[in-house]
Amino acid sequence: MALTGKTALVTGASRGIGRAVAERLAADGALVAVHYGRNDTAAKETVAAIENAGGQAFPVRAELGVEGDVDTLFEQLTAGLDGRGLDILVNNAAVIDYGDSIEAITPEAYEQVMAVNLRAPLFVTQRALPLLRDGGRIVNVSSGVTWFAQPEIVYAMSKGALNVFTRSLARTLGPRQITVNTVSPGITETDMNGWLQQPESAAGVAAITALGRHGQPDDIGDVIAFFASDEGRWVTGQVLEVNGGLWLGPNSR
Repeated sequence: MALTGKTALVTGASRGIGRAVAERLAADGALVAVHYGRNDTAAKETVAAIENAGGQAFPVRAELGVEGDVDTLFEQLTAGLDGRGLDILVNNAAVIDYGDSIEAITPEAYEQVMAVNLRAPLFVTQRALPLLRDGGRIVNVSSGVTWFAQPEIVYAMSKGALNVFTRSLARTLGPRQITVNTVSPGITETDMNGWLQQPESAAGVAAITALGRHGQPDDIGDVIAFFASDEGRWVTGQVLEVNGGLWLGPNSR
């Protein structure tokens, strides 16, 4: 219970990596604000799972990438915190458009991906800073597509910019002893990567991963919990690849 007495906001926390992070931080003792966009059922299930395990959580509904998104989020967050400050911010929420190749991307699709993946973390963080206690933690969730190429160019651009955001923010917030780091998942089983449900796809990923499998949300959540803990106090401005050894070379010996 290393986070007893701490508070946390996890964006995109109703499913996938965000849910794993929320459940882990709550298991470590934090009161967790479970942010989500539209899926009330999934958010309720996440909060219920945390409470059934003995943790504390409350839902925060705010669709990102629309007018007034940050205002809506923080109205509910401050009400749920009930006068308490914030200790941990995890910028996890993201979207991908599998049609955003250089040939097919449209201005509208570009704006939507950037609004959720980059603008939202920027302005959520800006609004969170007055609430965030000195010695707090910010963890951004990026992606391995910042160093290996894929056709979805705008998604990759948004995550690459998030890595730069981390380094700049770490320098700015250093005097307050607030650490800022990025966790960069490899190929992980989430709704965004539903294609991993196909056995041949999972086998293909296993063949290019040193540990012989694709990632699970808990694999990422546990690392984010380290950055959120006191044990991570001397690490800031870093991007950590959490991918089981993706693309280290052929698995055949």
